Amino acid sequence: MNFQQLSNLQYWESIFSSPWAIFINFIDIILVTWLLYYFIRAIVGTKIMVLVRGVLLFVFAQVIASALGLRTISWLMNQVITYGVIAAVIIFAPEIRALLEKLGRATLFSSAQLTTEDKLIQAFVKSVEYMSPRKIGALVTIEGSRTLQEYIATGIPLDAAISSELLINIFIPNTPLHDGAVIVRNDKIAVASAYLPLSESTSIPKEFGTRHRAAIGVSEVSDAFTFVVSEETGAISITHNGIFQHDLTLEEFEIALRKVVNQNDAKSKNSLLDRLTGGKKE
Repeated sequence: MNFQQLSNLQYWESIFSSPWAIFINFIDIILVTWLLYYFIRAIVGTKIMVLVRGVLLFVFAQVIASALGLRTISWLMNQVITYGVIAAVIIFAPEIRALLEKLGRATLFSSAQLTTEDKLIQAFVKSVEYMSPRKIGALVTIEGSRTLQEYIATGIPLDAAISSELLINIFIPNTPLHDGAVIVRNDKIAVASAYLPLSESTSIPKEFGTRHRAAIGVSEVSDAFTFVVSEETGAISITHNGIFQHDLTLEEFEIALRKVVNQNDAKSKNSLLDRLTGGKKE
């Protein structure tokens, strides 16, 4: 047994010498894997990814050359890797700086992704925050457990991911989609310019126009949550289950929206659970 083999044997014996050593080495492997994962995730799509691929290629070639006993090629690969790293740092300095800044801004806690519900709420609140002070009229209905297909059929199909920018752009005056309602289904904007049923209630004050009557009307025939931004005053209103609330602050609107969105999410999860379990209850 030569010195190299003896060293390898001692190394593996040290790893498995005790349960504590096994645990420590397991944690070591997990941490290295985690760091590699986030490093690769950070560089995907950047020029540095090309550099990493090139380095891995040279390392692989060096390992093969050493295994085959090709000393000259192995020596050349070592030189390329040694001095290539220095050259790469100089060539890719801007990209490396940007990567380090990105990693510096990211933390273990901030890396947690927002839930779909949080993203929806953020998009709605941000759009209302923009439109309300500018008096940009808006009408958005979020489908609940009762289908709004009858009204979706009257609109212009979009099937688009929800974003505040898209919502704002839809309701900019004198654009093709600004009239009518946006209907949200399954966390997407299903249609724009949809027609909702107008409430025939005589108790609605005359100061409220067609958007408000449509919002109240759809809440009378469904469990949809609807919010309105007044074109005249910029006031924020909501309707849900036949209840109309007017002139809300942005904070009040967010609280009401969050409550309904989270309820809808809980209902969808329960519905999925019922389907998986055959609707059986203990």
